Amino acid sequence: MLRAALLLLSGNVATSGLLFARNLAVAALIPVEDYGIAATFALAMAAVEMASSFGLQQQIVQARDGDDPRLQDALTGFQLLRGVIAAAVLFALAGPLATFLDIPEVTWAYRLLALVPLLNATQHFDIHRLNRDNRFGPLIATNTLPSAVALALIWPLAAWLGDWRVMLAAILIHAVLTAVLSHAVAERPWRPVMDRVLWGRTIRFGWPILLNALVLFLVFQADKLAVGRILGLVPLGVFAMGVTLTLTPSLIAARTIQTATLPRLSVAVGAHGFDRKANGTLVASMSAGLAVAVAGVVGGWLSAPFLRGTDWAGLTALLGPLAIVQGLRIAKSGSAIVGLALGRSGNAVMSNLPRVVALIAGVAALAQGTDLLVLIWLGAVGEAAGFVLSAALVTWRDGVRWRMDQSIVFATGVVLTILSLSWSPLLFGAGLALPLLALMHRKAA
Repeated sequence: MLRAALLLLSGNVATSGLLFARNLAVAALIPVEDYGIAATFALAMAAVEMASSFGLQQQIVQARDGDDPRLQDALTGFQLLRGVIAAAVLFALAGPLATFLDIPEVTWAYRLLALVPLLNATQHFDIHRLNRDNRFGPLIATNTLPSAVALALIWPLAAWLGDWRVMLAAILIHAVLTAVLSHAVAERPWRPVMDRVLWGRTIRFGWPILLNALVLFLVFQADKLAVGRILGLVPLGVFAMGVTLTLTPSLIAARTIQTATLPRLSVAVGAHGFDRKANGTLVASMSAGLAVAVAGVVGGWLSAPFLRGTDWAGLTALLGPLAIVQGLRIAKSGSAIVGLALGRSGNAVMSNLPRVVALIAGVAALAQGTDLLVLIWLGAVGEAAGFVLSAALVTWRDGVRWRMDQSIVFATGVVLTILSLSWSPLLFGAGLALPLLALMHRKAA
C-alpha cells in the first residue's frame, strides 16, 4: 500500500508540478492582463467539463464488474457522446462568454478550445481500469509526459506569439498528446459502444457526481468569473495565479489520497475493520490539508520581498488565506472518499453546498465594493461547514464512527494557522499538529 501511495504521489506531484510550472512560465512571459485572459480559458473548459461530468473514471474503479470489457466499452461510448456534446456547447457559448467578459476579440479562441473536450473524450479507459490492480504506471505516464512536452514548448511559443495565445496553444498540444499516449499504453482495443442498460446505470451512478461537478464549478470558477467581471482582467490575473499556486498542491493531495484509498475502501465495505480504514483516510486528508495551509502562509511571507513593486505585489496577501481554503477542502475530501466507496456519490454534492452559499454571499459583497479577502474568508467558512457536514453524512447514513481526537487536533492546527496571519509565532503551534496527525494516521492505517 505504501509503495503504491508513494508511486501515485510522485506521479501526481510530477504532473501537477509540470502544469504549475507551465502556468508560472506563461505568467512570467506575458503581461498580467494577458494572463487574466489566459485564465478564462481554464474557466471555459471547466464549465463544459462540469456540464458533462458523470464520474466515469470513478465508476470503472469502484464498480465490482469494472474489469468487464462490455462495461468498459459502454463507458467509452458514453464518454465519446459527452465529448461531442461538450464540444458543441463550448463552440456555441464562445461568443456570449467573450462578450460577458468584454473581450470579443477572443471569441475565435474559445471556439478553438471546443476541440479539447472532443480530444479528452477519445482517451482510453485502460489507464483507469488498470488502477484496480494497483497498476498506476500507464495513468502516471499519460498524465506526466504531455505536461512535460507542453512546458518545454512554452518558451518557443512565447517567442513566436508573445501574448495569451501561448496558453491556448499549450492547452491544445497537451490535449492531443494525452489522447494519443492513452492509446499507446492501453492493453485492450478502443471500442465505443451504445448499451442502453449500462448507460442507464452510468447515469444513475453519475448524476450526483454531475451535480457535484456543477457545485465544484461554482466553487472553483464562479469567483474568478465574478472577479473578472467586477474588478477587471488585471485583478483576475493576480487572483487566478493565487488560486493556481494553492490549488495545485490541493489537487495533488486529493487525487493521490482518492486513487490510493478508494479501491481498498471499496473492497472492505461490509467487512470487519472498515471503520479503521475510513478513519485512516480521513486523517490522511486532514494531515495533507493542514500541511497545504501552513505552506501557503509561509509562501506568502517568503514571496513578499520578491513581488514588492511588481504587478504581482497583491498576490502575497492572498496566498495564506487561499491556502487555508484549499487545506479545508482537502480535509473534507477524506469523508467524501469514504462515502464514494459506500456508493454514496451524492455526499460530495451535499458537502459542497455550504461553500456555494458562502460564494453567493462573497460575490454579493464584492459587488458592493468590499475587499477581495472577504470573498476568500467566506469561502473558508463554507469549506469548514462542508467538512463537518460531509463527516456527519457518512455517520448518519452508514454508521461510520469517526475518532474525535483526530478532528480536534486538525481544528486546532487550522485555527492557529489563521491566527498566525496576525501573529507569526503561532504557526509553530500549527506545525506541531502535523506530526500528531501523522502518528494518528499510522495507528489507523
